[in-house]
Amino acid sequence: MFTNQLSLYNQNLRIMSGERKYVRQVVAYANYFKDFKKTLSKETLQKIYQIFIYIMTQEQVPVKFLKAITGVAGLYEIRVEEGGNIYRIFCCMDEGCLVILFNGFQKKTQKTPPGEIERAKRIMNEYFTQKKKGVSI
Repeated sequence: MFTNQLSLYNQNLRIMSGERKYVRQVVAYANYFKDFKKTLSKETLQKIYQIFIYIMTQEQVPVKFLKAITGVAGLYEIRVEEGGNIYRIFCCMDEGCLVILFNGFQKKTQKTPPGEIERAKRIMNEYFTQKKKGVSI
């Protein structure tokens, strides 16, 4: 237990000191995430980018920040809490080390709205269809 805590402490120390080792990339697909981020406050964006850095630098990302969507193979949500608000950003993994961002929303109910999940599934399918055609993101 102590060894794990020390390892996590050392990782956080490297991150805070600007010494980062990246294990994956985070990339926005089309304009879905870009349109969403235009609606957010500066503080919320800072929190989101902190979580992106965590996702990019940690081998194992806790479910608190990145969780698989039940019943939808390959779809995940990035989980952000800031200023009493809850935000979700849908994404998928591609080629093992690439996180592709899709749509985001402010969560106002206990359950994720089915319409938001359906939209994310549609965007994920669009992404992989475009990729098969050789269209760059």
